[in-house]
Amino acid sequence: MNKSADLKVFITTREASCNECGEELGRKAWITLNREKGTLCLSCADLDHLVFLPSGDAALTRRARKHSVLSAVVLRWSRARKRYERQGLLVEEGGLETAEKECLEDSDARERRRERQAEKRAEYDQQYIEKFAQKIKELFPSCPSDRAEEIAQHACLKYSGRVGRSAAAKQLDAEAVELAVAAHIRHRETNYDDLLVKGYDRWEARNEVRLKVERVLSDWRET
Repeated sequence: MNKSADLKVFITTREASCNECGEELGRKAWITLNREKGTLCLSCADLDHLVFLPSGDAALTRRARKHSVLSAVVLRWSRARKRYERQGLLVEEGGLETAEKECLEDSDARERRRERQAEKRAEYDQQYIEKFAQKIKELFPSCPSDRAEEIAQHACLKYSGRVGRSAAAKQLDAEAVELAVAAHIRHRETNYDDLLVKGYDRWEARNEVRLKVERVLSDWRET
């Protein structure tokens, strides 16, 4: 059983703000509800690296969940039906790509992939991403070039509210850029996502992988 399916993300119908970072999220914000913290934006909930897969293609959804260590159900309140209705899943991009490859014989899946890639390209401010990636290489000379580009793309999605869209990051502040790099390492170089799936509080999970993250940061700083 994929325990991460129990994670829930809600699309708000009212104005919302994050109780941790204080960001005003507005209406139709994507949030999680934490027993202790209350409302959290996806960035503070450490779910902002996931991508949205709308409902509608059962085979693709099933396969994307299968190939994603971490996933979350996206729900929105229906005033007409007086209940939360499922909108889709947040899944790992690699898991979605693997699922799409398995569905490529289906022409609808191929078209969905083309549309998603077109939407993704439109969401990127390429010039800003290139500057962000260059700043990563300045601060972390040993960070692989493809990783720097990947980190910049994930951090700088226009709609996301991720660290790369913060005012500090837009000024290419070193601390903000390092936060984006550390988040990438946490998800890609450690068992952090596995710990979340097992039910660890995110701060407990971060503490478990902290030394590993610091080691990789140190290695990437070396020239």
